Amino acid sequence: MTDGSVRQVGIGVLGYEGVAKAHLLAIQRVSTIFWPLPARPLLVAVAGRSADRVERAAQRYGAQAAYPDWRRLIDDRRVQVLINAGPNDVHAEASVAGAARGLHVLCEKPLARTSTEAAQMRDAAAAARIVHMTGYNYRFVPAVRLARQLIREGRLGRIFHFRTRYCDDSMVDPSIPYGWRHDKARAGSGVIGDLAAHALDLARFLVGEVSAVSATARIFIDRRPRRDGGEGAVDVEDAIEAVLEFTTGAVGTLEASSFCPGRKNFLSFEVNGSGGSLVFNLERLNELELFVRDDGANGFRTVLVTEAHHPYGGTWWPPGHILGWEHTFVHQLHHFLLAVGGQSTVEPDGASFEDGYRCAVVCDALDRAAREGRRVPVEGLVTPMKPG
Repeated sequence: MTDGSVRQVGIGVLGYEGVAKAHLLAIQRVSTIFWPLPARPLLVAVAGRSADRVERAAQRYGAQAAYPDWRRLIDDRRVQVLINAGPNDVHAEASVAGAARGLHVLCEKPLARTSTEAAQMRDAAAAARIVHMTGYNYRFVPAVRLARQLIREGRLGRIFHFRTRYCDDSMVDPSIPYGWRHDKARAGSGVIGDLAAHALDLARFLVGEVSAVSATARIFIDRRPRRDGGEGAVDVEDAIEAVLEFTTGAVGTLEASSFCPGRKNFLSFEVNGSGGSLVFNLERLNELELFVRDDGANGFRTVLVTEAHHPYGGTWWPPGHILGWEHTFVHQLHHFLLAVGGQSTVEPDGASFEDGYRCAVVCDALDRAAREGRRVPVEGLVTPMKPG
């Protein structure tokens, strides 16, 4: 107990660079922004493959322990929550092991390399009766929440279209060295899991379940230099173009590519309905473009989503004081801790392992559609959760 009413919950983080840094910063900030919390986070341990680097990360973020093996983190009895922000090939093994130990688990996206792995994770979490969450942090962008609110209120009417693009230029340079993201055995996929998964989760979050997909994929650079000499063969897609069909009757398009010079983190979506349209661009994440047919406007208007009545309004700063990418991780961790503390549930606003699994099913369908050159139904691929 920290003050007689707020208990501490020990957190272990697998990973210390990239997206793991955002999770570590969220642990430091969440209890000062959202107070009181039912469970106040205490960073117990950080784990990673490099003993020296994980030790430096532990010192930097104030962790009590540094482990070069994630198994030691899970075995640490002070740890009650696992944040799995490691590479894709440790998502399933570490998360299942954590669940078996009774740890609540927040695992980064994609939940797993394949939908089969994701189903194993989902079922293990259900059997252990833990709180589980997939790290689809863009659900916690205030403008995305406002978009969902408007759609659910019927402001856009019947939804016809969902178009989304997630593009960056992270792989354009052929001198970028071969890494785990280029290896299907470790990554599971290329931009499908890295970029398209985020867009697909937003499609499900805003419009509903995807019923079928068609797709074309490309590998633009099939060999990359290894850091230790020689070359590595790239066997995951660099880009994908897809058509989405929804159970609601809506149709959509999806584009994901890491070969778009000038695009840095360009995740956008447009939703069109009988009553209006809305547009979002992550590179301008505080804004939502909105057109409603019956409001007399002649075109789109830009809403700055920072007012007190907006999602997360008043949580941080006065109106007009904008938020950034890192704030979504604070929102996400707060939501997760509310569930850990028994004050809320992960679903429907957050993504559970069931959501992560269903997104993985669509990712697998995209991969199959691209490889086989045909339309792939999704609904028949979903397996029910095993009873806990």
